Amino acid sequence: MTTFPTPPPDASPDYDFESEGGDELYEHHRIRVDKGQELLRLDKFLLNRLPNASRTKIQAATHAGSVQVNGSSVKPNYRIKPGDLITITLPEPPRDDKVIPQAMDLDIRYEDEQLLIVNKPAGLVVHPAYGNWEGTLVNGLAYHLQNLPTGRNGEIRPGLVHRIDKDTSGLLVIGKTELAMTHLSQQFFHHTVRRRYLALVWGAPKEVKGTITGHIGRSLRDRKVQAVYPDGSQGKPAVTHYEVLRSFGPAALLECRLETGRTHQIRAHMQFIGHPLFSDATYGGDRIRFGQATGAYRAFVENAFQLLPRQALHARSLGFVHPTTGEQLHFEAELPADFAAGLAAWEAWAASA
Repeated sequence: MTTFPTPPPDASPDYDFESEGGDELYEHHRIRVDKGQELLRLDKFLLNRLPNASRTKIQAATHAGSVQVNGSSVKPNYRIKPGDLITITLPEPPRDDKVIPQAMDLDIRYEDEQLLIVNKPAGLVVHPAYGNWEGTLVNGLAYHLQNLPTGRNGEIRPGLVHRIDKDTSGLLVIGKTELAMTHLSQQFFHHTVRRRYLALVWGAPKEVKGTITGHIGRSLRDRKVQAVYPDGSQGKPAVTHYEVLRSFGPAALLECRLETGRTHQIRAHMQFIGHPLFSDATYGGDRIRFGQATGAYRAFVENAFQLLPRQALHARSLGFVHPTTGEQLHFEAELPADFAAGLAAWEAWAASA
């Protein structure tokens, strides 16, 4: 069984602020407030940063002195400032988490001594997280390989230098050695990895080709989704290039090229410009957004949702430099059956309209 260290401070925790233990306290989280952070109540700030914690538990921990700012206890209504250091200490030590190797039918498209390319199906979670330790791609990789490198900064992401969402399909590169992890991570950091996605979206952008810019960060209204902050007040810079490949009237097929790799980047950017991904329940694409929601058209769309019951996003191609040979590698993955069926339905509808 492969053991990996405790998650970094911004990982989703699985602890109870009110749990009991011995007298010794252990640091569980250390959060340095960003320079661009606006004044915000401490409890609200932590609610956004710790998705699995409720405001009640945050307030209880603060009153108990388990949450400190710059080494001192504060009240929940303390307004955090840029540069503040927030620490959370609890009686029990942080968990040592283990990845359980599990036999899994992996669609491996390429493998050598340094890396492998896997075509991930929709519905498969990429890496373990609190409350979801088994049945992930990493569990399958731990079974397929031995002694996977742990990843950057000790994160529980063995072999991973990037990821795609659970309900997004497509290609991932996995580093099998520390050298490969480091080399590939640098390529992602410097935006030299070539990643192209196919996305079926509601409506068609006015420009056939375009670029979407705008910082992406956790939404202040719904901590489970990402929001776009065009003024740069929150989040991190994000750039998505797109090209309309086919238009079906109320929907369109786009190729998206990522310049950065933020969480939910394509999904959040497309919603921001008014063209959410088809069947994306999280970002409003699971209802009719273009066209009259009546009659035969409504029945058609409902059928298309059944054919493609997840966000219409597929990581089609991936290109990078091999970490040891220096060779330029390029891989492509065909559309999975559900995406192909949904796309065919829209093509048939457009042909008959």
